[in-house]
Amino acid sequence: MAETPTLVLAGAEEAPLRSLAAYREAGGYLQLERARAMTPQAVTQELIDSNLRGRGGAFFPTGRKASFIPSPDKVARPIYVAVNADESEPGTFKDREIMLRVPHRLIEGCLIAAHAVQSKRVYIYIRGEYLAEYESVQAALDEAREAGILGDVEIVIHRGAGAYICGEETALLESLEGKRGQPRSKPPFPAISGVYSSPTLINNVETITTMPKVLELGGEEYAKLGAPPDSTGTRIFCLSGNVARPGAYELPHGVTVRHLIEEIGGGVPGGRTLKAVMMGGSSFPVMTPEDLDTPLDATSLGRKGYFIGSGVVTVIDDRACMVQFALRAGQFYMHESCGKCTPCRVGTRWLVQLLRAIERGEASERDLELVLDVCDRMIGKCLCVLGDSDAMIVASCVTKFRDEFRAHVEHGGCPFGHDSQLDGLYAPVDQHAHAPAAEAEALV
Repeated sequence: MAETPTLVLAGAEEAPLRSLAAYREAGGYLQLERARAMTPQAVTQELIDSNLRGRGGAFFPTGRKASFIPSPDKVARPIYVAVNADESEPGTFKDREIMLRVPHRLIEGCLIAAHAVQSKRVYIYIRGEYLAEYESVQAALDEAREAGILGDVEIVIHRGAGAYICGEETALLESLEGKRGQPRSKPPFPAISGVYSSPTLINNVETITTMPKVLELGGEEYAKLGAPPDSTGTRIFCLSGNVARPGAYELPHGVTVRHLIEEIGGGVPGGRTLKAVMMGGSSFPVMTPEDLDTPLDATSLGRKGYFIGSGVVTVIDDRACMVQFALRAGQFYMHESCGKCTPCRVGTRWLVQLLRAIERGEASERDLELVLDVCDRMIGKCLCVLGDSDAMIVASCVTKFRDEFRAHVEHGGCPFGHDSQLDGLYAPVDQHAHAPAAEAEALV
C-alpha cells in the first residue's frame, strides 16, 4: 500500500495550528479562495469525484448528500449547514483532536460546504462537555470573522447539553431549535426539511474538515488514496483500551486492525492477551482475535459483519468479563434512550435486567436465548439506531462469547470474581448496582 500523507491534521503533527497566522503559513484558507472562484456545482462535483464518505458512522457519500440540497431559486426558505460536533459515541475522540489542533481547517471546511450548497447560515453543534474544544473553535471563528474571511456567511456555535441521542442528525436538529432532543420520523430528510423546516446539509466534523484537502488534491486524486473505491482517503482512528500507545492516529483506509494495534499502538501491555476489540464504537458488533488481519475499510469489515463506524478501535484484554462489558454497554444505552419509541425505551431496560441477572448468576440457559430474542425485536424496529446499537453489541457478545455467558449461569456468578478489570465499575446511572439482588431489581 502506498504511503498516504497526513491530510486532516496536516501541519499539526508537532504543535497545534490554532492561530490564524499559523494556519495561513501552512496554506490555510487557500482552498476557500479557490472554492469561491468555482461554481457551487463544481465544488460539489469535486466532492462526488473524491467519494469522500461521512466520518460520523453512517459512511454516506458526502458529495451525493450535498447534491440533494435544492438550489436557492427552488425553495422559499434559507439553506443551512449543520456540523455535528456532538461526538458522544463511546471510544470516539477524533473530532476533539481536530477542534483542538486544526480549528481553522474546520472553519474553512464549513465555508466550503456553505458555498457548495449556497448557504449563508452555518451551525456547529458541539457537545456541552467539550469546553476546551468549544473555546478553541470559537477563538478561530472570532479570528476568521475579524479578518473578513467569513464574507456574507454567518457561523454560530451551538453548545449541547450532553445527550448521546443528539448525535443522531434529526435529534440534533430538534435540540438546535430549542426542543427536546428526540429523533424525527423520516422522510422528510434534512436535505428537504432540516433546521426550521429548511433544506439542511448535516455532516460530521471530520467530514467537513476533510473538504479543504479534497479541493487541494482534487477529487479524482483524493479518490486514489486509501482503499478505493469505497473507502477513500484517510481516517483518524481512535485507538484506546488495553494498548500500550493509545491515541488518535490519522492513517489511510486499508491498514489492518492488527497493524494499528500492534505496530502503531505497541500491542497489549503487561503480557496480556487480546480478547476482543470494540470496533467502530459501542454501536456495533465486537471483533474477535481471528479477524485482526481485516483491513480497516468499510468493504473489508462489512464482509465479516463489522462496521468502521466513527473509527473506534478499543482493545479489550483477557482480564475483561464480557458479560460485564455487555452490561456496561446496555446500561449506557438504557440511560441515553430518549424514550420516544417503545422498542428502544422498553428493550434497553429489558436487556439491562437480563444481563444483570446473568452477571449475578441468577439466570438460566433460557435467559441467554431471551437476550438474543429481545435484541432481534429491537433491531430495525426503532425510530433511530440507538436501540439497534444496543442490540448489536449485546447480541455479538452473547453469540461470540457464549461459553463465558454460560459459565456465569453454571457457576452461579462471575467466574472471574474480582479479577475482571470491569469488576466494581458501573455506569453512573446504575445507582443500585451494589444493592442486594431483590432490592436492586425492585428499584429498576
